[in-house]
Amino acid sequence: MNPPTANWWRTAAVYQIYPRSFADASGDGIGDLPGITSRLGALTYLGVDAVWISPFYRSPQVDAGYDVSDYRDVDPLFGTLADFDELVTRCHVLGLKVIIDLVPNHSSDDHPWFQAALAAAAGSAARSRYLFRDGKGTHGDQPPNNWRSIMGGPAWTRITGPDGCPGQWYLHIFDARQPDFDWTSPDVHAEFRSILRFWLDRGVDGFRVDCAHSLVKETGLPDEPEHAIKVLIPGEVGEADAHSPMWGLDGVHEIYREWRRVLDEYSPTRIMVAEATVSPMSRVARFVRSDEMHQAFNFSFLTAPWTATAVRQVIDRSLAANGAVGAPTTWVLSNHDVLRHVSRYGLPADLKVPNGIRVQDVQPDAALGLARGRAATLTMLALPGSAYLYQGEELGLPEHTALDDSLRQAPEWFRSGHLEAGRDGCRVPMPWNAAAPALGFSPTGASWLPHPQSYVGLAWDQQAGVAGSTLEMYRAALALRRSWGLAAGTLDWATDFADTAAEPDVLAFRNNGVLIVSNRGVEALPLPAGRVLLTSGTLDQDGDLPADVTAWIITD
Repeated sequence: MNPPTANWWRTAAVYQIYPRSFADASGDGIGDLPGITSRLGALTYLGVDAVWISPFYRSPQVDAGYDVSDYRDVDPLFGTLADFDELVTRCHVLGLKVIIDLVPNHSSDDHPWFQAALAAAAGSAARSRYLFRDGKGTHGDQPPNNWRSIMGGPAWTRITGPDGCPGQWYLHIFDARQPDFDWTSPDVHAEFRSILRFWLDRGVDGFRVDCAHSLVKETGLPDEPEHAIKVLIPGEVGEADAHSPMWGLDGVHEIYREWRRVLDEYSPTRIMVAEATVSPMSRVARFVRSDEMHQAFNFSFLTAPWTATAVRQVIDRSLAANGAVGAPTTWVLSNHDVLRHVSRYGLPADLKVPNGIRVQDVQPDAALGLARGRAATLTMLALPGSAYLYQGEELGLPEHTALDDSLRQAPEWFRSGHLEAGRDGCRVPMPWNAAAPALGFSPTGASWLPHPQSYVGLAWDQQAGVAGSTLEMYRAALALRRSWGLAAGTLDWATDFADTAAEPDVLAFRNNGVLIVSNRGVEALPLPAGRVLLTSGTLDQDGDLPADVTAWIITD
C-alpha cells in the first residue's frame, strides 16, 4: 500500500484517526484501539498510505488525551498496550505506516512528576522539571507575568502548599491541568528521548509532535508585548511576524535535532511531523531542515481564503520555502482542532472563522461548503508533496453546528466563559452504517457525542461504491494521485491555459502530465480539449467547468 522506498513520507497520504470518535468496539460510547483495528479495511479501501493516531495515553481526559499522565501506557478508555501492539501489527500487514501523537509541551497535572513537584519545596529538583515561579506583589499574589492561556484566562495558576499556605505559580499555556515542562531541565530531555525509544521499539513509524513551536520560552519569562500574535492557527502574516516570548523561539530546533539523532538509530526510516503554527513559511521550513523533522503541517494552506489568488500565493511560498531546505510540503485542510473544511468554506467570506459554531451562530451554506470542500480536496491531492486527511472528510462530513451546549466538553468552552463553542463540533464520531445503532460507531448505540441528522445520509455504507459520492471521489483521487505520480511531481502554473493575471479566479497548473483546473470564480469556465480524469462536481451541458469545481484533465 505505502510507497516502497525509505522516503515514503515525502509523498504519503496520511489519515488522521481521532481515537475516541473513530470506532467503539467495547460499546461504552467511546472509540478505542480495537475499534480502530476492526475498521482498518476501510482505510485500505480508501487507499491511504499511513495513519496518524491522536493521543491514547493514560490521561484524566481534561483535554481529550492531550493531558498525559503516563506516556508509556494506553488509557483504559482505549484499551491496552497489547491492543496497541495488535493495531500496529495489523497496520503493517496491510501496508499502513503508523504515526502517533507526542505531547512534549506539557503533561497532565496527574503526572507523577507534577505531583512530586507539588509536594516538594520551591527551588527543588522536582520543581525544576516544570515552570514554577514566585508571584509578583508584596505577597506574591500576582502572576509572574501577563501571559494568557490560548484556552482563555491567565496562563498561571497558584498552588497551595502542603501547609495550606499559598505558594508559587506554575505556567500552563493550555488548560490549568496541563502544566508546561521546563525544557532547560536535563531530566525532561532524557525522559523524552526514553519515551521516543519506548514507542519506536514497539514498531511505530513516526510521531506527530503537538504544539512543536512552544516548548522553549524566552529566558526570564518577560511579559508578552501587546502586539504579539496570540492565535493558535495563524495565516500567512509576512516576515514581520510579531515576537512572542512563548511561541516559536529558535531553541526548539536543537530539541528536534536531538530527537532526530534518536530516530536515525532505527531502520527503516522513522519520521517526525511538526504541528508548528508559525509564520511565514520560511519559519515553518526551519522545522524540516535535513537534521530536524521530516514534515510540518501547512496551516497557511488550511487557513487560506477560497480565492484563487490567495491559494496560489500560499502554494508558491510553501514550495519555495520547503524546496530551499530540500523538504516536501505537507498539505492539510482539516484536523481535530479546526472547523471541518466543508463547513468552513460554507461560511460568508467576510466572517472571521470561529472556534466552533453554535446553533444561534451564522450557519454554513451546506451545499456551497460541500462543493468547495470537494474542489479544494482535488486541488490539494494534485499538489506535489504529502497530504493529511482528517477522519470523516472522505465522507464530506460537516461540523456539528447544533450540538446542545450541555454536551460540550472542550476546555475552551469553559475557560472562555462559554464565549467560544470549541472543537467538539469537528470531533463527532464517525457514521459507518446508516441503519445501525449510533450509525455503526458503537454496537450498543452509545456515543460520547450525538450525530447530527445530516450524518445519516453521509454514512460510509451510503457512499461506498456509489458513483459521484464524496467517498468515491476521494478514493479515485488517491488512486490517480499514485498512478500519475502527482505527489512526486513538479508544479507548473498553466499560464498557457489560464493567464493568472487576467483570470484571477482560476487556479490552473500541470503536474506530471495532468492539468488541474479549479474554478474559484462565479462563471463557468471553458475547458481545453482532452480526457477528463476526475472532477469534484458535474460539468455543465456544454462541458464547461462550473464555479466551485475542480477538474483533472489529460490534454491533447
